[in-house]
Amino acid sequence: MVDVKFCTAFLAFSTFSALFAQTSAMPKTPASLAAEQAAQQPPADAPVDPNKVILTIGSTTITMDQYNKMVDALPQQYQTFARGAGKRQFAENIVQLTLLAADAEKKGLDQDPSVKEQIAVSRKDILAKAMFEDMQKNLKVDDAAIQTYYDAHKNEYESVKAKHILIRVKGAPMPGVEGRPELTDEQALVKANAVRAKLVSGADFATVAKADSDDSGSAAQGGDLGEFRRGMMVPPFEQAAFSLKVGEISQPVKSPFGYHIIVVQEHKLKTLEDSKADIEKAIRPEMARKAVEDMRAKANVKIDDGYFGPAPPPTPAAPGPPAAK
Repeated sequence: MVDVKFCTAFLAFSTFSALFAQTSAMPKTPASLAAEQAAQQPPADAPVDPNKVILTIGSTTITMDQYNKMVDALPQQYQTFARGAGKRQFAENIVQLTLLAADAEKKGLDQDPSVKEQIAVSRKDILAKAMFEDMQKNLKVDDAAIQTYYDAHKNEYESVKAKHILIRVKGAPMPGVEGRPELTDEQALVKANAVRAKLVSGADFATVAKADSDDSGSAAQGGDLGEFRRGMMVPPFEQAAFSLKVGEISQPVKSPFGYHIIVVQEHKLKTLEDSKADIEKAIRPEMARKAVEDMRAKANVKIDDGYFGPAPPPTPAAPGPPAAK
């Protein structure tokens, strides 16, 4: 039976990456990809035995479960390919690597000082990554850290649902509606005020948007833009949308596209309780990095400045969660 831990680690490094990159770069048509995937995927109701041997290389056997663990060790961008259209080629790569590694051991290449050093570096790299992931999973995130992050990033948990009508100005970075005249800034503002007056008088927003908005995409939906968060719209539009009361009709808002008349249908702020899981996910990597910095500070680290050059100036500390406990 193959040593899964060794093989998984081995496959994650440069030899496999080079082989796999060559095949994954080969162009395939959508039809050929669909045919390959259909041929490779078992029926949806087929029983799956994780202990089934799916690959034999001499005296070495690899089960379905072992194969999946090898794929899990790959960089994320390769995993889908290795489970789909590239599954057969991945198996061929495993065969090549296993045969080459076995021959290398027979010839004693694993005892070559240069090779031993590479293996040692690879082992440290794997262990370091595993430790960093373990730290991210197991560092304690207290309520104070979550509250601090939430208060500092509250805007990220705020969203609005809005509609708009755009009156485009000449030269805007978007095509105009065919058949409509190009408007100067002054002309566009006059029209925007007239459109707003109609809405204030009770005209149906969706009807006016379909007739007058120069944003053809949203006009077809009655001006509906759906839900969006901060950072998704141009600054003047965002500032206006997030400051409006629900149901309020905005004054004309100038942006590089022209003048917008905005109505906010819903304004939401995700609560701290509902945001906890997302916040923990966001701050755990930074907590782990700080824990690594603490490890370094406690270790007896000496770097020869004459050989490596002087240390760079310290970067200003960015605001973040409290130190890990």
